[in-house]
Amino acid sequence: MMKEKHDMKLVGTGFHWNELTVGETYKTYGRTITETDIVNFVSCTGMLESLFVDAEYRKSHSAMEGHAAPAMLVLSLAEGLVLNATGQGTGLAFLNMQMNVNGPVMVGDTIHAEIEVVEARKTSKSSRGLVRTKNRIVNQRGETVIEYSPQRLMASSQG
Repeated sequence: MMKEKHDMKLVGTGFHWNELTVGETYKTYGRTITETDIVNFVSCTGMLESLFVDAEYRKSHSAMEGHAAPAMLVLSLAEGLVLNATGQGTGLAFLNMQMNVNGPVMVGDTIHAEIEVVEARKTSKSSRGLVRTKNRIVNQRGETVIEYSPQRLMASSQG
């Protein structure tokens, strides 16, 4: 017999701030960057820079061979991997971050995110918490291509 819908446990829920311990580390699943990802991203954002949309221009003007993905696309895809794994239903707000781009991500590269909890504390006004992580976006060769440290407002497991 199937449980009533309101009795079912929701799967895939993220961490609450008070379930995280400074020093804990996590790794997400991977995501391969495609030509379609780049076309969709630059079209949606209006980032129609010749390096992203003009193969002939890229051949003679790019500092690297191949089709590089915009860093903000790579960050966005990594954030999707991170949030689906850790913040689904518990993340309340993205507050700020610092970011460094260390190298390019090319069409065909597969990225994943590695996450380290560096701060998890209660806010002064509620049971919600502030969580800061140090995130590394790593390609299939083990190279860290982007490092960023987001701070998020997250729900508590105690209502």
